[in-house]
Amino acid sequence: MKKKIIFILYFISLSLFAQANTSEISSMPGAFSRMGFGARGMGMGNALSAVTEGDLVAYYNPALSVFQKGNSFSSSYSILSLDRSLNFIDYTRRFEFGQKTNPDGSTSPRSVAGISIGLINAGVSNIDERDDEGTKTGTLSTSENLFFVAVANRFSQKLSIGFTFKFYYYKLYQSLSSTGLGFDIGALYELNKSINISLMISDINSRYQWDTGSLYGQDGLISKDHFPLLKKIGFAYKFNEPKIIASVEFENSNAGTNILRGGAEYNIYEDLFLRAGFDKLNLSNYDFPVRPSFGFSYFYSLNTVKFGVNYAFVIEPYSSSSQHIVGININF
Repeated sequence: MKKKIIFILYFISLSLFAQANTSEISSMPGAFSRMGFGARGMGMGNALSAVTEGDLVAYYNPALSVFQKGNSFSSSYSILSLDRSLNFIDYTRRFEFGQKTNPDGSTSPRSVAGISIGLINAGVSNIDERDDEGTKTGTLSTSENLFFVAVANRFSQKLSIGFTFKFYYYKLYQSLSSTGLGFDIGALYELNKSINISLMISDINSRYQWDTGSLYGQDGLISKDHFPLLKKIGFAYKFNEPKIIASVEFENSNAGTNILRGGAEYNIYEDLFLRAGFDKLNLSNYDFPVRPSFGFSYFYSLNTVKFGVNYAFVIEPYSSSSQHIVGININF
């Protein structure tokens, strides 16, 4: 019976955070970590790898933290169907070292670095535990977590490069759990004041290793589940009037997917921002369902601290309801 329970738990916790069986990537581990990060990113279709304005998170590109203005703290909570949970927390800061004089007589930092620390927590609760006769014997839950630390450096006025350390922890059933360590590498190139180009490789070496010996003794097995390797290129354009940031991103994986995503953010009035985007447009399989999204943010300044409220609405295929992501930002 335990083998059946473990299989069902593993299947549920993966499939509920993935798309339907339209590609190999749907059943690969770490699906929760590929859903996006926070209300702003998900509201723009998760196409933020080349966006350097506003509140930035290294989840989308470790090179972004050098563009953060001041200190940024953000937290988001997701309202999902089917007893799922998805939560985010992040802190990003930019550091400036020394001063240098530019040819035009102005001054600028001699060196710029950035750091971003974040956590994604996901899980499924209220899972019925039943015996071979179908009688309920208890309630189970799963918990999957990603903790990351990203560092970045601005090597010139145009080029920034960052590196992310990612630690995964998956609590599946009783004493059965797994950890994994992965890496991201990202770069951003500012072509001019309006155009940015990004490159990123995500989940290098990321995997879960399972050892069921604690449950089955000598009958236990050791297995490895590798995450898909993602390669991304992004493009962002900043319009001065109207104040719009538009971005697109192309993602290729070793699971046979070629994903196109895009989004836009409109600073419609002072501290009010409107967003829209789309995600999961698989150019290798047009039956793969697209996820449209919408959102907004409003900020209020109090002395030197700026408070923000964020919201995103994401249409989720194969679910009884759509996703609602609400969050807060504090900039100081």
